[in-house]
Amino acid sequence: MTTFLPGRTALLLALLSVAACNSKKKDDEAGGPGGKGGKDGGPQPIKDYPVLVVKPDTVTLFQDYPATIQGQQNVEIRPKVDGFVEAIYVDEGASVKKGQKLFHISAPQYEQEVRTARAGIKTAEADVNAARMGVEKVRPLVNKGIISKYQLEGAQYTLQAKEAALAQAQATLSNALTNLGYTTITSPVDGVMGTIPNKIGSLVSSTSADPLTTISSIGSVYAYFSLSEKALLNFARRRPGNTLQDKLANVPDVLLVLADGSVYPYHGRVKTAIGQINTETGASSFRATFPNPQGLLRSGSSGSVRTQQPLDDALIIPQSATYELQGKRFAYVVGRDTAAHAAAITVVPTPDGASFVVQKGLKAGQQVVLEGISGLKEGSKIRPKVVKSVPKKEDVAAGS
Repeated sequence: MTTFLPGRTALLLALLSVAACNSKKKDDEAGGPGGKGGKDGGPQPIKDYPVLVVKPDTVTLFQDYPATIQGQQNVEIRPKVDGFVEAIYVDEGASVKKGQKLFHISAPQYEQEVRTARAGIKTAEADVNAARMGVEKVRPLVNKGIISKYQLEGAQYTLQAKEAALAQAQATLSNALTNLGYTTITSPVDGVMGTIPNKIGSLVSSTSADPLTTISSIGSVYAYFSLSEKALLNFARRRPGNTLQDKLANVPDVLLVLADGSVYPYHGRVKTAIGQINTETGASSFRATFPNPQGLLRSGSSGSVRTQQPLDDALIIPQSATYELQGKRFAYVVGRDTAAHAAAITVVPTPDGASFVVQKGLKAGQQVVLEGISGLKEGSKIRPKVVKSVPKKEDVAAGS
């Protein structure tokens, strides 16, 4: 039989009392015996969450494609005759007009050919006159029967030969003048001068590897860009029309984003597409045409062609209202039971990375939880507080 001393009994009762108080405090903090609920052991308190009522809006989807800019005409200026560069009338980078003088080539041999051809014409003209006099001399004698008519025919044949020789001499002069004209080189188009590798005194010929210069016609410019095979398929599916050219006719005007990030003030049109997939790059080439009245765009420049696709009834939500799980994007939608339910959505990001355009998974009128989604679970009860709107995005970037 065990006997407790009075002092030990008092100490044991005190320890048991402290343990019971601690257990009650933990139960109160946990909301009851199960560790859930409020201080009185009730259910977990329902919290307020801001929600957005998704409404359709009008936005413009766009996509940027790296582009190379070229003038509509890049004309190589090459000499047609051999000689030395005697004069250069226009400097590199200057704007020129059609017919304006660019170079003069010193080629004395062509001047000599002109003088020789002119002298040949004078000789041929004298021969023609002499042959004509011979015909006039023989004709009356034949008419009087003094000489045979065959002599008249011979004189006429001689005249025809001399006239042919005169025509040949005139052709030789024309050819010599043409060659002499090649010594002065003029611009075939309006444009901008390129580099001039040959300076005054340089020997040039029609067989030279390098041109005298290149003139770029930049009244309008071409922007060449490429679409991947996937992007080309998406383009073909979205646009109406039977052929690729029919689809291009329905493409809205495109924009040009310059190298400094600014948007070119004039719109362009996509009028040409190769359509075939390059087996090396896996892409198809397109060409957009932009007006260039101020000459701001130059051949060889770079930029990005921005395609646009206006959309009606687009649904936009902030990116912060979504989360990613196993490669899929989700958002919490408030059900009729005021509980949060995860909805899988397909989205397209905006350029600033702040919002999404929802393509699939949401309907107009649904409520989406905007904040605090990390603390939510499927079926969590919430008290939705509707906010009016999120900042509106004027332009929305589309995927490929």
